[in-house]
Amino acid sequence: MVYTRKNQRDLTSAERRKFVSAVLALKRSGAYDEFVRTHIDYYVSDGEGEQRLAHMAPSFLPWHRKFLLEYERALRRIDPTVSVPYWDWTRDNTPAASLWSDDFMGGNGRRGDLQVMTGPFAYAGGRWTVKHNMTEGRFLTRDFGRPRAPITLPTKAQLDEVMRETVYDVAPWNSTSTSGFRNRLEGWAPGRGNDRFRIHNRVHRWVGGLMLGGASVNDPVFWLHHSFVDLLWSRWQQRNPRAGYLPAQPPPVGDSQYGRIAARDEQMEPWGVTPAQMLDHSAIYRYV
Repeated sequence: MVYTRKNQRDLTSAERRKFVSAVLALKRSGAYDEFVRTHIDYYVSDGEGEQRLAHMAPSFLPWHRKFLLEYERALRRIDPTVSVPYWDWTRDNTPAASLWSDDFMGGNGRRGDLQVMTGPFAYAGGRWTVKHNMTEGRFLTRDFGRPRAPITLPTKAQLDEVMRETVYDVAPWNSTSTSGFRNRLEGWAPGRGNDRFRIHNRVHRWVGGLMLGGASVNDPVFWLHHSFVDLLWSRWQQRNPRAGYLPAQPPPVGDSQYGRIAARDEQMEPWGVTPAQMLDHSAIYRYV
């Protein structure tokens, strides 16, 4: 049966408790940390000269759709009534949003070390120790709005502009693509400082702490953020039914992107599925 993903603001208290309980159970089993490890392993920038699947590439959206789906399946093996809610950061765009309540995601990090001290994922509670990280830190950190270099969450107007794109992606298929829905939603842009980060990237920057970089999965809000990103892609697909995944064919030998990105029918590791296989989720889940 097709299940639903709801806006986090519309979850009942019981639904919030069930979701948090399933996430904590996944953490206790060790499976959550395997998701963290996977994201770290596949976080490859376009300056590294390796194959890119998770970021800075056309497969950013189908790769994360599969990643999110595998996580959700793991949660649903624990509790079949659970699905991953989404965080609409154009509406719930302040630290006072219900998302950050003590019974759900917990709040901001404290001054000094940015350690999150509230909620079910606070290190002090003994249930959320960071195992895989880019540093030696063992606790969840956040830095809402990055006060030392202030940044705001994306606005509805900014998102609407991206949603008006009519082509999925364009050459050179990386973070420098000047148009195309994928790169504009992923949020790589020219400029300095915060100007370089738009839409999806900007949300990671706004949360701060562990949400920066490859280890961002350590913050459970990662999944709610990417659930909304997936919803946006789903809506864009509905609006542009003839705009398929690009590139349809692999870049030719001699092209700078040869062997570095996944074309429509090429496999995405670590699952061996293709972008084409991830284009339609209607038989699995829907958004409400």
